[in-house]
Amino acid sequence: MSVGLLRYAGRRILQAIPLLLGILTLTFLLLHLAPGDPTATYLTDNVSPEVVEQTRERLGLDQPLPVQYARWVTSFATGDFGRSYVGGESEVAELIGAALPNTLLLGLVSLVIIFVVGCWIGVIQAVRQYGISDTTLTIGSLALYSMPGFWLGLMLQIAVSSSWWPDALALPVSGMIDVRSHASMSLLGQGVDVARHLVLPTIGLGLASAAGIARYMRGEMLEVIHQDYIRTARAKGLSERRVIFRHALRNALIPIASLLGLYLPILIGGSVVIEKVFSWPGMGMLLYDSVYARDYPVVMAVTFLFGAIVVAGNLISDLLYAAVDPRIRYE
Repeated sequence: MSVGLLRYAGRRILQAIPLLLGILTLTFLLLHLAPGDPTATYLTDNVSPEVVEQTRERLGLDQPLPVQYARWVTSFATGDFGRSYVGGESEVAELIGAALPNTLLLGLVSLVIIFVVGCWIGVIQAVRQYGISDTTLTIGSLALYSMPGFWLGLMLQIAVSSSWWPDALALPVSGMIDVRSHASMSLLGQGVDVARHLVLPTIGLGLASAAGIARYMRGEMLEVIHQDYIRTARAKGLSERRVIFRHALRNALIPIASLLGLYLPILIGGSVVIEKVFSWPGMGMLLYDSVYARDYPVVMAVTFLFGAIVVAGNLISDLLYAAVDPRIRYE
């Protein structure tokens, strides 16, 4: 990695600090402007007002908003996310530590599906432009691209639960593991179990986005394969497969690499809904449940980490763009 690239990465990281602070501030304000109180989620009507007030004092909710905000920012700066208001007041870091690997697994597998399937479909469409394959895949891509992720997830659940679905292709419709038999499985069997539970959520999360990548890939490939150097490669007698995959595809992937960072927010936003639909125990489901429970510390921490992941994804996208295209220099 060049010195210029390192300096560019350092500048981007420094620029991300006020952005993350803005995310933290906006989340804090929205949480406190929303109606409701965290104490209302686990205190009944029979509880005396004194107990409610003691609970608010113990949680620090009786302090002015500027004081609460300063405390949150100071805690986040030191890496202390505090304790959850519900669920036995567990450490927020422990809750995130248990959920984050599951979300990363779901997101990374979905990202592979998005770019591998999307690029493969786009290449086929470009090579067979205006043919039956191109028309069929274009219509199918547009249909998938317009489908909301939660609706596609629900349709997948209904499909695999129907009587006409073959038993040989039976797939779990919720959860991450088979709670009844996972512990007694071998290491390989546990991996297969998790992989089977991954199939439907990753399809629901990644298929529509793959259709979007296919449209981008088709346009880039069509532009590249009409360039002079592609005609020169064909004139030299190179096979069509070598021309497409060695010369055309590599250059068409340059702008596609920059889309990596743009799809991270889509995956993160979609994971909240998909994880809830499929009961996947990740950050999205944790955030969803915490919002309804008014669990301020968890919501603040998860939103902050989601923002940090998006910022990191955009930086990785820029660095990948420079790695794919040697002409790009960040000085």
